[in-house]
Amino acid sequence: MNARVLDGEIITARLDDIRAYDGVRTRRIFAFLIDYLIVGLISIPFAIVVLLLGLITFGLGWALFGFLVPVVALTYVWFTLGSADQATTGMKMMNIRLERLDGRPVDGMFAIVHSIMFWAGNVILTPLVLLITLFSDRKRTLHDLLLGTAVVRTDR
Repeated sequence: MNARVLDGEIITARLDDIRAYDGVRTRRIFAFLIDYLIVGLISIPFAIVVLLLGLITFGLGWALFGFLVPVVALTYVWFTLGSADQATTGMKMMNIRLERLDGRPVDGMFAIVHSIMFWAGNVILTPLVLLITLFSDRKRTLHDLLLGTAVVRTDR
């Protein structure tokens, strides 16, 4: 059995420990802001390339601006959230990570699906997307509930 004692309590699994979810909602919000600042900064050099491509092609290349930020963001998510750390740079700074409830690791494709479901939820439920965390177990959002994931603290 993989049980451990923490503050006098027997914890059989890390995801069962309520302390792993303390402050997760706030940390997720700040991680989101940090990550999209990073995505914005990464997008700048690519935007310059698209600008030059548009000039060379008499404006046709500028159609790529519509795809630029989503492609950069999804690539960022693939290589950060889909890595062995299972956390984006913002999530690492906030000491949180994405865990699957079935215990399997988060891979790049799963990270992309998680991100797309997050944005789809935002389109449908905008400002209400975080309200579900007030009522759900483990402070999970709708896309976490649908995908069987939870965001937990790494420092506990």
